[in-house]
Amino acid sequence: MSAFCTTRSGYFVLATMAVAWLATARAVRAAEGTSAASLPLKEVVLFTSGVGFFEHAGKVGGNAQVEMKFNVDDVNDLLKSMVVLDLDGGRISAVSYGSKDPITKTLKTFAVDLTTSPTVAQLLGQIRGERVELEAADKITGVILGVERQKRKVGDDEVIEVDVLNLLTDEGLRSVSLETVGRIRLVNEKLDAELRQALALLASGHATDKKTVTLNLLGEGERRVEVGYIQETPIWKTTYRLVLADEKAPLLQGWAIVENTTEEDWSDVRLTLVSGRPISFVMNLYQPLYVPRPEERLPLYASLRPQTYGQDMADKEVAFRRLALAETAPAEDAAKAPARPGQSLARAAGKSERELRDQDGAALHYWAAGAMGEQLRQTIQSVAEAGEVGELFQYVVDTPVSLARQQSAMLPIVNADVKGEKVSIYNPQVHAKHPLAGLKLTNATELHLMQGPITVFDGGVYAGDAQIADLPPGQTRLISYALDLDTEVVAKPVGRPGELVSVRLVKGTMIVTRKFAKTVEYTIKNSGGKEKTVLVEQPIEGDWKLVAPKEPAEKTRDRYRFAVKAAPGKPAALRVDEERTASEHVALSNVNDDTVRVFVSAKAVDQKVKDALTKIVEQKLALEKLIAERKQYEAQIEVIGREQERIRANMARLDRAGDLYKRYVKKFTEQEDTIEQLRGKIETLVEKETAARRALDEYMAGLDL
Repeated sequence: MSAFCTTRSGYFVLATMAVAWLATARAVRAAEGTSAASLPLKEVVLFTSGVGFFEHAGKVGGNAQVEMKFNVDDVNDLLKSMVVLDLDGGRISAVSYGSKDPITKTLKTFAVDLTTSPTVAQLLGQIRGERVELEAADKITGVILGVERQKRKVGDDEVIEVDVLNLLTDEGLRSVSLETVGRIRLVNEKLDAELRQALALLASGHATDKKTVTLNLLGEGERRVEVGYIQETPIWKTTYRLVLADEKAPLLQGWAIVENTTEEDWSDVRLTLVSGRPISFVMNLYQPLYVPRPEERLPLYASLRPQTYGQDMADKEVAFRRLALAETAPAEDAAKAPARPGQSLARAAGKSERELRDQDGAALHYWAAGAMGEQLRQTIQSVAEAGEVGELFQYVVDTPVSLARQQSAMLPIVNADVKGEKVSIYNPQVHAKHPLAGLKLTNATELHLMQGPITVFDGGVYAGDAQIADLPPGQTRLISYALDLDTEVVAKPVGRPGELVSVRLVKGTMIVTRKFAKTVEYTIKNSGGKEKTVLVEQPIEGDWKLVAPKEPAEKTRDRYRFAVKAAPGKPAALRVDEERTASEHVALSNVNDDTVRVFVSAKAVDQKVKDALTKIVEQKLALEKLIAERKQYEAQIEVIGREQERIRANMARLDRAGDLYKRYVKKFTEQEDTIEQLRGKIETLVEKETAARRALDEYMAGLDL
């Protein structure tokens, strides 16, 4: 039995445990008749969605074990996707891997707890009652009683604390300062083995970034075995070089950039690059999951003590109601109503206590479910977003690829002539003065060109950088790579007033339709030595319709492109006209003289509409005249009323037999006659006004012109 050493800092040192474990594993495998085998990596398929498919293939004989190493972060994908095929009559026994259970949880299962980095004194305190052998000034063997801290004087003033181990030896009790102990050996072999196993577990926990997965294969004879799985990988990327020459077709060279971030070298593997968007997710299958369980306690019964009891609230309510009935009912009726002290509120309500509990429980459950649903609605938000996802295509690399782990490489995927036409692309939102030098690129290859940057060389020198979206075979895209300083464009917007198109009258509403137009005049000056094709881009806006030119050279989702030939030294012109129509709804009751005057004089308005508008204005004027006359009479009554108030105030201070008082009475009488006449006229005018308003409304509602 080996011993473990101590240091004054109180930490244990573990040595060569991993080597011993490896030797043991090999011995067990040899005893079971199992051979170690390897499955070389044969094929890799990389996706642009951030995952890769890896396939291993090889041959094994008899019962075999295949060990594969993976990063810890990749084990979840491995557990979710691994497919193992033991062909030619073999079968898979199990796929084993190291658990990811928290190391502290596993350490607590040992007899010696190492979760808190215990000191020697703390460790010895955990194994009280065990027999140990000490090497100090002399060899001491005894049973641990405990560890205590004692104060010891050092020098004249200083006091320190030391750990003292108390033992029961054959000679009796002994106290040994741990400072004097050089070596401690556990006599209990089983406890010593557990301590070493816990230390080995601690050592293995330091290497948390790599895990070994073992495939256990059972069978007889030589067999073919294939293993496939997905793993998170960097997305592969593309980059292009485009060489332009006046006499030759453009040459396009494309490269794919791939990274080997796995735990093994790629040696002559078949590599396929796929552009697609398979749905892929990570699920935590590696982490052990534990279901929390309720803790039940044993019932404990304390000694009985005298108790006092409060009144049942249900009985109190019944007693209260009985007193109320006793005050209002005859005495003999009250005597007939026996007291029911055992009656509860549930029974008083016509329900049993169980029914009440069931009802309350159901209500509580319903509330909890509703609260949870509301919480989910508030916290879970949809994250789904529509967008272009590209097309599915793949590149199969013809020659096997070798790439060391944690290395990257550029692999040629395109090297072919394409079609291209040089153009200048003008967009005032990109640059107000100069267009961009560009190329109308047609994919003349049989390959699907994936999106990526393009470095352009023109005439043997670097010309600029461009970017291209996915380009299927036979399709054409524009690319731009530099500012065309030899070409200048002036864009001049020309204002044009709106034009009245038509006026309709429909059921009391006037619908006015107008046409709006806008124009942009482009002047292009080419200062270079060759004729150029300039593509002028103009945005497509809402309801605006292109009038001239009748058709653009190209039309995208959001803009027009007009092609203009610009000869050297001669300005070229382009005029773009657009128009749109808009309708305005106006209630005929709000139409006034000025509005009618404008529409009556407009040539675009039909004569029947003009006549109807004129008649509406005439009827409205007649109605307004009646209203004005009525308001005039109402104003006269108001003036007379104020005069009568003055007369009443004066009459209150006069002698009723006096002449002035009699004059006031006469005038007051005359005014009352006048008011009566005015009210009669107002009543007549109100009737005429109502009839005129009704006639106007009926006329306007019946129009359809």
